[in-house]
Amino acid sequence: MSDASFPARYWHATPDGKITCDLCPRDCRLAEGQRGMCFVRKREGDAMVLTTYGRSSGFALDPIEKKPLAHFYPGSSVLSFGTAGCNLACKFCQNWDISKSREMDRLADRASPEAIAEAAVEAGAASVAFTYNDPVIFAEYAMDVADACHERGVRTVAVTAGYVRDEPRRDFFAKMDAANVDLKAFTEEFYRRETASELAPVLETLEYLARETRVWTEITTLLIPGRNDSDREIGELSAWIAEKLGPDVPLHFSAFHPDYRMTDVPATPLSTLRRAREIARAEGLRFVYTGNVHDPEGDTTSCPACGEAVIVRDWYEIVSANLVRGACGACGAPMPGRFGDAVGSFGRRRVRLKLGA
Repeated sequence: MSDASFPARYWHATPDGKITCDLCPRDCRLAEGQRGMCFVRKREGDAMVLTTYGRSSGFALDPIEKKPLAHFYPGSSVLSFGTAGCNLACKFCQNWDISKSREMDRLADRASPEAIAEAAVEAGAASVAFTYNDPVIFAEYAMDVADACHERGVRTVAVTAGYVRDEPRRDFFAKMDAANVDLKAFTEEFYRRETASELAPVLETLEYLARETRVWTEITTLLIPGRNDSDREIGELSAWIAEKLGPDVPLHFSAFHPDYRMTDVPATPLSTLRRAREIARAEGLRFVYTGNVHDPEGDTTSCPACGEAVIVRDWYEIVSANLVRGACGACGAPMPGRFGDAVGSFGRRRVRLKLGA
């Protein structure tokens, strides 16, 4: 085993001498020296290793609203980091320089789980987020970091596409306090054509989170003009969430910007996001947000009981709050989410951090 490798879980040997990865539905079958599609899980000898354990593409202190999470300790700060690689092949990836990277030299920052937890405490971060690339592919590292964080009273957040098999899904989310799941579209055709994956496992992850865990869950859908932004698809996606997950699961419609292999597609207009928000609300969803655009109305959390603004945001900054012990300050109706004694005031800034091993 090389110095940069860490023993991986979720694999099995097959009679033909191959190793099959059991982490995600891709079921990559590897000969000696081969890597999975994610590029970070590799066969070395008769075992599988994770090549990015303890290595990161960088650390930053962000507002929790940037994940995006609107109902998870709003106004607090979160220490964010990722590694490299991804188990999807999204043509529209907005973090392609990290998630599609096969250059391990990009992973310049090294940090143990204990160092990350300590850095979060010292920075005053309420949580640590596994983000930028999908944490499912570095599950062993993320879970160890989560354990170290929980020992220090720091919460954990997964920003993920939810493309994972049953056993690692249970293990991984058992360590998470919150998740934002990218529901990239609501057709199998889109998932196959634009991400080289499947929709069904993502829906299974969302139902698992809603029905079988206490993980606070929000959903993000990046609306791409002409690809997944029809009224019908938005309506079907929203209706499914309302029926299968419940009307209180927050949904964020996010604007696409031309990037990676979709530079010929125009950016999502604000009007599309606002239309999607109205469709979703008409389907029964109570908390629908817009993202990647300046839209204070689409950033605001309103009470579904009385209609008053509970949290008013401008981009990632909280302008005002009328939330009292997790309830609407105007009428007293409880608000779904995870809230502290008061709404935080970290603001919209980003602070780059440097961690040592």
